Parts: sequence; C-alpha cells; structure tokens
Amino acid sequence: MQPNSPWRIADFRVLFTATTLSQLGTNVGYVAVPLVAVSALDASPGQVGALATLSTVAFLLIGLPAGAWVDRMRHRRVLIVADLARALLFVTVPVAWWLDVLTLGQLYAVVLLNGCATVFFDVGSQSVLPQLVGREGLVQANADINTLIAAGNVAGRSAGGGLVALLTAPVAVVCTAVAYAASGLRLFGIHSTPAPPAPLPGRGTRLRAQIAEGVRHVFGNAELRALALTAALGNLGSQIINTMLPIVFVRDLGLSSGALGLFWAAGGAGLLLGARCARPIAARLGHGRTLGLAGVTLAPAGLLVPLLDHGAWLVLAGAGWLVAMFKVGMDNVLGVSLRQRMTPDSLLGRMNATFRFLLTGALAVGAAISGVIGELTTVHTTLWVGAAFVSTAFLPVFLSPVRRRRELPQQQPQEAPAAKAPATDS
Repeated sequence: MQPNSPWRIADFRVLFTATTLSQLGTNVGYVAVPLVAVSALDASPGQVGALATLSTVAFLLIGLPAGAWVDRMRHRRVLIVADLARALLFVTVPVAWWLDVLTLGQLYAVVLLNGCATVFFDVGSQSVLPQLVGREGLVQANADINTLIAAGNVAGRSAGGGLVALLTAPVAVVCTAVAYAASGLRLFGIHSTPAPPAPLPGRGTRLRAQIAEGVRHVFGNAELRALALTAALGNLGSQIINTMLPIVFVRDLGLSSGALGLFWAAGGAGLLLGARCARPIAARLGHGRTLGLAGVTLAPAGLLVPLLDHGAWLVLAGAGWLVAMFKVGMDNVLGVSLRQRMTPDSLLGRMNATFRFLLTGALAVGAAISGVIGELTTVHTTLWVGAAFVSTAFLPVFLSPVRRRRELPQQQPQEAPAAKAPATDS
C-alpha cells in the first residue's frame, strides 16, 4: 500500500462503504422513480420533465447557502441526517402505492425534499474528504470514490431495472429507502470529526458575505471557472437526454425497463473506466492535457445517442453513451482533485456548494428544457439537443489555462484569491 494511500485511514474506509450504500439507493431510485410516474401514474413527457426538474432544483434554491451552513457544522452530522431524511422520504412512496393513494403530487414532493437533503450530503461529503485523507491523498481518494460512483451506475441502474421488472416500480423504491438508512447508520463509524474551521482573519461571518466569498473564489479563477462551465454544460446535455430515455424505451420503442437499466449501465461503465484510467493517463500526459484531449476526442461520441432505435442502432447509441461518459469519468477525478487542491479548508464547503449549485442546477434546467422540447416537438428531437451540449461541453476547459497544466497544485492556498473581474477565456 502506498504511503499516501487513503485506504490506510479507517474513517475513509467508513466513508467509502457508506457511499457505496448511498450510491446503490440513488441509482435504484434513478430508474424506479420515473418509471413509477410513467407506468403507475401514466405521466406525460412534460410531467416526467417536471419530476426530474424538481429532483434537482434544490441546488438552485439552497445550494449556495448550504455551502456556508456546511462550513459551520460538523460534516459527519450533516451526512447522517441527510441520509436518514432521504430514507424516510422514499419509504412513503411504496406505502402510499400500497394504500392506493399515490399521486404525482406526492412524487413531486418526495423528489423535491430528497433533493434538499442531497444538497447537504453532496456538499458535506466532498468537503470532509480532504480532512480525512489529506491533500496528498486526494487524487487516489477521488479516483476510488468516482470509480465507486460509476460502478454504482452500472450495478445500481441494472439492478433498478431488474427490480422494477420483478417487483414493480413502487416496490423497488423500498430498496432505495433501505440503502439510504444503512448508509446513514454506517456513517456513525466515522470518528475523526473535525470542528468547523475558523474563518480566516478579517473575513466576515454574515451568510451573504460568506456565500459571495465562495462564488468569487470559483469565478475569479480562470481554471476553476472553466471547470465549472464545462461540467455544467455537460450536465445540462446529459439531463436533457436522460429525462426522455424512459419514454423512448418504454413507450416509443416498446422495450423493457431492464433494457433501459442496461443502457444507463453502459454509461456507468464508461464512468468507471474513465475514473480508473484518469490517474495513469494524467501521469503520462499531464492533468490539463488529459482533460483537453479527452474532450476533443471523446465528447463528440455523444452525437450517436439520438440514433437510438432497435437492433444495431441500440448498440451504437449505447456505445456512444459509454464513450461520452468515459470522458466524464476522467473529468470527475482530475477536475474535482484540482479544485479541492486549489481551495483552503475554510472555503471547501462554499467552493463545493458553488460547483454543486452550477452542476446540479444545470440538471434542473436540463430536465425542464427536456420536458418542454418533448411536449412541443418529439422525444428524438430532444435527444439531439442534449447530444449537442454533451459533444461541445469540453470547450471552456479546452480554451482555458487548465489545458496547459501538467500537475496539481502542491500546496493549498492559505487564503482565497482576491476578488477580480473574470477574465475572458481565449
């Protein structure tokens, strides 16, 4: 085991196993919840789009203040409460279905409140990681966690499709609730729970001032700004596609929920391979060059997804999705490690919240756009719009100083960059 390996640290192992359970719940729910709307409640494309929008709109509503709140709290407590809240929310779905009182309104409320809990879980988990493993262990820790997330996309979404086919969609949601509850209980095993870092000297403690400081840190730095824009555009395109896929598979093509789960699992396999390949490729080519080349060579494969149809076209679309997600998997490891290394402890929560606001906010916007385009035109037109974003999202990073970076910063900055007008990337 390498000297800087995060696996030497017991608390990282606890966080990893809890994240495994949480990802299982998330991915089963990702398949099951929209299929509850489509199969059990006969939802229209616009209603499916609204459901997907509400599942992520919390990042737009409370994403930025959540970062400041997380910076003031013990991260373990944030993670535990968020997981247990998600478990309670999802268990209401099968109960209401069993009592024959399940409605779209309830589904909307569940996914909205679940999104609020997820805001805190995501910001807290990315903020606690540097404190558990140290700055030198971040690349491997992020590679391992992103590998886990990608594996969860493969196993969880495949399992979700199978569970829906075997048990019906509402019953499959029980697995989501159980997984979140198990994750929350496992997080009690983290023993190193650092107190919230004190504000840097001379910095204000008002919520608005703290939020603004985090936003300036991201948008006042050309590299962080480019990473945020590329990831947001990629999420926008991916969500436009993903929102319509249940309708394409189940209604338009007459395929099973299991086939939908396998298609999403192909994207998860791409994420998995990209996460595992990121470190060795970056060690050979440099971190920035790897991010730039991956965008130019791999992102255009997303244009194959709208060719989705029966037979060989299904395989071709799945291959395109896998390759596009391979690029995203590499971005997740190298981009997240870069932004964590460029941020001091006192700003980690707010930096992560700013990114989550943009990235997951893009999911909410993408779902809304998908629903509107699907209602006004066709679902395949919607897929083409999403593919256009996926295939060009790499441009902000490719045209920024990130592309010239060979290594990650060796030491964290001791204070946030001074506010300045964002420079225009060439």
